[in-house]
Formats: sequence, C-alpha cells, structure tokens
Amino acid sequence: MTQETGGFAALDLHPSIVAAVVATGYEEPSAIQQQSIPIILAGHDMIGQAQTGTGKTAAFALPILHRIDPSKREPQALILAPTRELALQVATAFETYAKQMPGVTVVAVYGGAPMGPQLKAIRNGAQIVVATPGRLCDHLRRDEKVLATVNHLVLDEADEMLKLGFMDDLEVIFKAMPETRQTVLFSATLPASIRAIAERHLRDPKHVKIQTKTQTVTAIEQAHLMVHADQKVSAVLRLLEVEEFDALIAFVRTKQATLDLASALEAKGYKAAALNGDIAQNQRERVIESLKDGRLDIVVATDVAARGLDVPRITHVFNVDMPYDPESYVHRIGRTGRAGRTGRALLLVTPRERRMLQVIERVTGQKVGEVKLPDAQQVLDARIKKLTNSLAPLVADAEASHGELLDRLTADIGCSPRALAAALLRKATNGQALTLAEVERDQPLVPGSGGAPRERSERSERPDREGSRERRAPVPLAEGRARCRTALGARDGIAAKNLLGAILNEGGLVREAIGRIQVRESFSLVELPEDGLERLLTKLKDTRVGGKPLKLRRYRED
Repeated sequence: MTQETGGFAALDLHPSIVAAVVATGYEEPSAIQQQSIPIILAGHDMIGQAQTGTGKTAAFALPILHRIDPSKREPQALILAPTRELALQVATAFETYAKQMPGVTVVAVYGGAPMGPQLKAIRNGAQIVVATPGRLCDHLRRDEKVLATVNHLVLDEADEMLKLGFMDDLEVIFKAMPETRQTVLFSATLPASIRAIAERHLRDPKHVKIQTKTQTVTAIEQAHLMVHADQKVSAVLRLLEVEEFDALIAFVRTKQATLDLASALEAKGYKAAALNGDIAQNQRERVIESLKDGRLDIVVATDVAARGLDVPRITHVFNVDMPYDPESYVHRIGRTGRAGRTGRALLLVTPRERRMLQVIERVTGQKVGEVKLPDAQQVLDARIKKLTNSLAPLVADAEASHGELLDRLTADIGCSPRALAAALLRKATNGQALTLAEVERDQPLVPGSGGAPRERSERSERPDREGSRERRAPVPLAEGRARCRTALGARDGIAAKNLLGAILNEGGLVREAIGRIQVRESFSLVELPEDGLERLLTKLKDTRVGGKPLKLRRYRED
C-alpha cells in the first residue's frame, strides 16, 4: 500500500471506501476525521464540535458507508442538514465515496423539488437518505414508517437547524426512528438547546472538539465571479480574452469536464490540454513538460490529476467548479504565486454555492472579492489589440514581399486594396465577432445582470429586448431568504402590489418578511423567508390572484 493511502487505511475502513477517498485526491485524514471515524465505526453516539471546512462530512460519511449493508434495499442511514444546498453537498460527497460500492444508493430529500420521486427512491431501497427536516416531515405525513429501518442518524450543523426553527420537526423525526439507532451530532457551537437534544436523544455520547486553523494565502490575488452553471464555459472563454496570463490551470470536478473544457479552449485557438485520472503517466509527464516549456498555456485538470504539479510559469488558477472543501481550494490556488511571485485565482460560483464561498472566506481568513464578467467593449478592445499585435510585426516587409501579389489579386478580382484587405482580415479572424453589436449578442448571462447588454445597436428590435428582459437573471438573495416563482406575470395583468397583498393576507406574514418582488412578462419572482418556507407554501397553495391560482414554488437558479 502506498504512503498516500496509509492514513485512511489505518482507520480500518473498507478498502473500497479507502480507494474512493484516495481517488478524490485526499492523502491524509484531517483531525476531525482521525478522531471521529473510530468512534462512529465502534457504534458510539457522538457529539462533534467542528466548523464547516474541517472535513467533517467525510468524518461521518466514511464510517457510515462502512457500516451499512448494501444487500439490504432499505434506508439505513439518515443525515439531516439545515438547507437544501448543504443536503445536496452532503449527498454528493456520499455518492463520491460510495463509487466503488455496488448497490449503494443515495437520495437527497429537500423542499422545492417534487415529492414523488424522492419518496419513490426511498421506497426503492436507497440506503442513505440526506434530508432537510421540513421536507422529511412532509414525507413522514405521507408514510410514517419511512424511517423505520434507519439505524444511523447524523445531525449536521445542528445549531443552524435550530436557528432556522426546526426543533419541532426534529422531535417528529426522532420519534419516527428506532430508539436503538446510533446518533451523531455535529455543531459549530454547543448552546443549551443543543445540549438538551443530546441529553434526550443521545446515549452516553463521546465528545470530539476541533479547533479550526485559519489557512492563509497571501501572495495570490483572489476573486470570484457569479455564474449560472450552464454558462461556465462561455464565462471562462470571455475571461480569457481580457486576462493577461502566462500559463493557467483550470480546475473542474470530473474527467469528462476536463475533456469538454479543453476541447472548447482548443476550438478557440488556445494551446490547452486535459489532465485527469485516465491519462497515462507518460502522457501526464508530457503535458506538464509542455506547460513548462510553453508548448501548452492552459491545463484543465481534476484535483487528483493535478497532485504534485509545480510549474513556476503558472500565473492564474481558474476554479471553474467549486472545490468540495476549503482545504482543496487552498491547495488548488497554491499552484500559482510560487517562488515569491504574485498569482491570480478566480473562483466561479453558482447561486447555490454562495454558502461554500462564505466557508472558504472564513477558513482562509480572507475576503474573496467579486469581479464582473468583462463587458462587450472590453472584449472587443482586447480582440482588436490581439489582432494589432499579431499584424504589426508583419507590416515592415509585407509590401516588399507581397506587394506585387496584392496588385495582381486586386486586378484579377476587380476590387480595391481596402476591400481585399478586409476580406483577408475576415478569413484570418475566422469569423470572430469584431463589432460591438456582435460581441454584445454573445455575452453570457450571469446572475444579477440583465440578459441583454445595456448598450444596443440602433437596429435592435423591440421583440429582442422583450426576450432579453424575460431572461434577466435575478439579483443575489439576502441571507435567510429563498426565491419562489409563480407563473403569473405582467401578461396576466399582475403587479407587485397584487402579489404582496395576497401573500400578506393568506400567509399571515408581516411586510418586512417579504423581500424583493420581480414581475416579468410570463412569471414573477418573490423573496420569502427560508425559515418555515414549506409550511408557508402549503398555506398559500389555494391562494388566487386576479382570479388565477398563485402556485408559488421554490425557484431553482442553477
């Protein structure tokens, strides 16, 4: 066994789990993992006091996967998380660590998604259920036996759950589970309310407390850009047009993503290559040597493939996909800023990943400032500058070497030298947009910005403006709010005051509880409190506005 696997293998985890962990790029267990895994493996109840970003997800996911029986098609482990975002993050982690365990299924249960498929997945035998308390209680009302076979319970970020008002829901969930279950509780703080839960529902729990070490990165300029998930490639291509870099490494999560992004970069003329776990060692070495000597300028890599990569000319790191934890983020951006040089690290963040950005800032002790996507004028200026720089060295002797050919071509074609030069420019630029109007049309849509550029050509037609208005991305959410959508919009004669009045009257809320209301042509967006949202939406399910059903649903931004 290699040195890299020794740390996790020493924890007596199943070899398939160790292999999956190593494949993600982790080499040694963190402090919370070293202390928690043996306790959970032994079947003890546990209270873990640790901040997000310390590796606590793996601290409970790995031993739980070790203890479940893949042959039993029934729920065996329940992980409760305070928000949809965290539930999805935890479910993804379980799926990653269970990749080499055939028959193990994970289901994420949260509000804002249809209940039917979630309940079906549970009934079909998903062994791991990751849920938010509110939505899980909805399922319990449909089927009170849904948790009858669960023998492992984890409360992740228990203090946050109580802050969001889930205490009553937690009590319902506790009652629906076997008393013989193992219960593990993680919380950043241990207020009286958390200790009360532990006294009532945990049996002689072991205590683990981890002090978070702040990881600092000083020589690297850090920034983030808000993007929609389906606009990442377009955003990267846009950024590269204005960023002045020597060499760059772009991090993505999957092998396929390395191939897709590298292919997109090559199609735009960049010297790029993919680096992932399927690439043979000799090919990997060739890619790294090519990056060192300038034959390549961009490498698109997964975390595990980039392990040990040290190329001094790397000036930029693009985190195209969010890392799973802050430690990975620090390792990634450490690929630049070597040997006393400065570097630049850019993180692409989708709306549902804002929380992870906050975690990264807390763990690193540094603010990751926001930047905007380059506007059309900046991109156009960069393109013309690049074209100018490529042509300028050729002008000095071009007339002497090709002047006679120019005369002949203009005579044969019957055109002016200006027309011929323009045709050759079109050919040389391969159809690249080189007018402001054309560049504007290709601008990626990002959260919080208009779908159409501010400046328009005089030929722009009204229908196009209306279509862009409809695509306009919502502004970023304030903390503690959720964005909901209704199919009622301006075409239905609906105004913001109509929606506000209906929600206040039927939902029993105060005005301050309702945030921004955006009325579009064919739909509207309303910001509501995240706390108790599912109950509020249930209250409003029969509400009508202007004689039409409101039908508010949680809005998916990514």
